Amino acid sequence: MNTRPQSVPWKLYQRVPVAAGEIATAVFGEGPPVVLVHGTPACSYLWRNVVPTLARHHTVHVWDLLGFGESRIAPGAVPSIAQQAHTLAELVAHWGLTEPSLVGHDIGGGIVLRAHLIEQVPTAGIALLDAAVIGPWNTPFTEHQQRYAEAYRRMPPDVFADIITARLRTATYRPMTDADTAAYLAPWTGAEGQMRWIDQVCAVSFKDTQDVVARLDRIIAPTLVLWGQEDQWLRLAVGDRLAAAIPGAQRATIPGAGHFLTEDQPQDAADALVDFFGRHRP
Repeated sequence: MNTRPQSVPWKLYQRVPVAAGEIATAVFGEGPPVVLVHGTPACSYLWRNVVPTLARHHTVHVWDLLGFGESRIAPGAVPSIAQQAHTLAELVAHWGLTEPSLVGHDIGGGIVLRAHLIEQVPTAGIALLDAAVIGPWNTPFTEHQQRYAEAYRRMPPDVFADIITARLRTATYRPMTDADTAAYLAPWTGAEGQMRWIDQVCAVSFKDTQDVVARLDRIIAPTLVLWGQEDQWLRLAVGDRLAAAIPGAQRATIPGAGHFLTEDQPQDAADALVDFFGRHRP
C-alpha cells in the first residue's frame, strides 16, 4: 500500500546551545513526551511525515544531530555517537523532560541507547528503527569512505555529489522524489558540505556502541525493534539479533519499506509508534 503523503514544509526554528555546538530543534503537539533521533546521512527531515500523527498523542521533540541538517558543531568537536548521546542528554535536561520515550533510527538507535544506558537518561519506552547498535554495522560504502577519507575530501564536489546521490537513493524501497532527495542532500552540498559529510563518516564507529551492547540485558523499559522489510543497508537479521538481546523487546516489520522506513511508509511507522507507546504508557 502506498502510504507516502505529499511532503510537508519542514523547518526547525529553535536553536539550543550545547557543549559541542548549537542544535536546531522543534517541538510539536501535546501529551507524553517523545524524542525522535535520526541517523546518518539523514536529518530531522526524516520525521516530517511521522510527526503529524505522533503529535496528536504526544509532545514530539525533534532535532538535527551535531554536524547534520541545520545544527552546527563546534570547531574541534567530533560528531561521534558518544558525543551525540551526550548532546541528547543535554537536550532532555534543557526541555525539562523526566522520562521521555526515545525513538532512534540508524545510528540514532545507538545514540538513544547510549544516552539511556551510559548517560543515564531515564525513559518510559524505546523504539529502535533499522538501528545501528550491534556491530560491526558500518556498510561497505562507509568503510570505503573511512579508508580513503582524504581522497573523498579532495574529490571534485560535483563528482562527490553524484556518488552520494546514488547512495542516498538506495535508502528507500520505492524511488525517492527529486524534491525529497534534494532536501536530504542540501546539508551536504558544496565544498563545506562535502567536508561535513566526511567528518561525520570518519566519526561513526561501532566502538561507541560496544558499551551499549554489553548492557542491553539491563534494559527494563518497554522496547520496540521496528524494521523495514526491504532494508538493504541493515538486513532483517540485524534487527532480529537486536531484539533477541533486549529482554522482552517487541519485534515488528513494515512491508514495502527500506532503510528509510519513515520515507517509504510513514503512516505505518507512525501508527506502530503510537500503538506501542500507547500500550506502554506509565
